[in-house]
Amino acid sequence: MSTPTTTDAFGTPVPVLSFSPVTLPVPGRPVDLQVRVSAPATGTSLPVILLSHGHGPSNNLSSLNGYAPLANFWAAHGFVVVQPTHLTSSTLTHLVADAPGAPDFWRSRAEDMAHILDRLDAIENAVPQLAGRIDHTKIALAGHSLGGFTAALLLGAGLTDPDTGNVVHLVEPRIKAGVLLAAPGRGGDVLNGPMAELWPIIGAVDFSTMTAPALVVAGDKDDSRHFTDMGPDWHTDPYSLAPGPKTLLTLFDAEHGLGGIAGYDAAETTDENPERVAALAQLTAAYLHTQLHPGAPTWQITCEALTNGPDPVGHVESK
Repeated sequence: MSTPTTTDAFGTPVPVLSFSPVTLPVPGRPVDLQVRVSAPATGTSLPVILLSHGHGPSNNLSSLNGYAPLANFWAAHGFVVVQPTHLTSSTLTHLVADAPGAPDFWRSRAEDMAHILDRLDAIENAVPQLAGRIDHTKIALAGHSLGGFTAALLLGAGLTDPDTGNVVHLVEPRIKAGVLLAAPGRGGDVLNGPMAELWPIIGAVDFSTMTAPALVVAGDKDDSRHFTDMGPDWHTDPYSLAPGPKTLLTLFDAEHGLGGIAGYDAAETTDENPERVAALAQLTAAYLHTQLHPGAPTWQITCEALTNGPDPVGHVESK
């Protein structure tokens, strides 16, 4: 795969301001909610991407300190990126191991994003040089792995609470569109791997009510045997089992790290590929830009450049 240049859909990147932590006290949460904010140094009426981290073996990438390859690109091209440290983060394990909702904190993770939107004015004013530059009507969401699970709930997927049997909906109407990166798929008989009993919540999601526009990104080598023997197609379920409008991006030769999106040069990445990460950063930014600016050709231009050329990074289909 050759190194993809930035497509004509994007202008010259601008310097990025990154500020952390912004600390938000939340009543009832065992620790304060801390976020990192990354923003372009210039520009106004900036749209927002909330970025939900996954789990993983590292100590710090599953926190506000992770996902710099995506956050930096998005911010350099006009988005304000807000990254919370969810209670599932390894950085908090010693503080919250016995807290209600452990270990998956599925409800808290979704509620973190609602708290951020509730306090967006305070966040904006806490970050130097950012006040007055955010468009509060243009909110998008992205999540990787367990973060993709969280994103699905916020975009409308239902969930059967394993503790009560009740169906829960945590849809956040302020979020206009989302990106699910290597998100978990369906439950039922296919959720038959050794981790299924430890994380039953993964199989409790109903994608049929996930009506918000979303880009589902799946690696065609992402074989999550610890959850299922269904193979890489399991990660396409949020596309195939949800109603439109949805778009599926299948990345060629990508495993669960999608080339290394969780951090620069992370040793745990099984498919390290900076070119793939660069292409994915462009495609996700383009999708969300077009969703938040209807009629903008950003997505079409970027798709043609990166998925329709002689050396495509993946395949795109929509419904």
